[in-house]
Amino acid sequence: MIPPKSLFTKEESRLLKSFRKLDSQKKSNVIAFAEFMVSGKTDVAPEPENNKDAIPKEIKRPEAETVIAGIRRLSESYFMLDKGEMLDDTSVLVSAHLLQGRSAKDVIDELEEMFSKEYKKFKNRV
Repeated sequence: MIPPKSLFTKEESRLLKSFRKLDSQKKSNVIAFAEFMVSGKTDVAPEPENNKDAIPKEIKRPEAETVIAGIRRLSESYFMLDKGEMLDDTSVLVSAHLLQGRSAKDVIDELEEMFSKEYKKFKNRV
């Protein structure tokens, strides 16, 4: 008898196998990150007409914030930045949280530094 062909690619099978080993909170984080990546939304708000005068919106950081919520907050705060340029670095930090167990607080702290540095570069370019 011939074994049935798998319904999943090798990558999908690997992902599913890893996913099944996670606790419910980590599963929720993985789903949120995957939806964020699939959405392709790298900009939260349209760029203003005069970028050089754009300043970040002050949005208070909640006491308990998920990494994905932190990215959304920072994306809204730094609406003038091209988030696509930061996608690789952002993905590395999210992966460190989801897959390596880095704390959300530490990852969000690093994301805040990254957005701040990118804003300084942006101001120097404009």
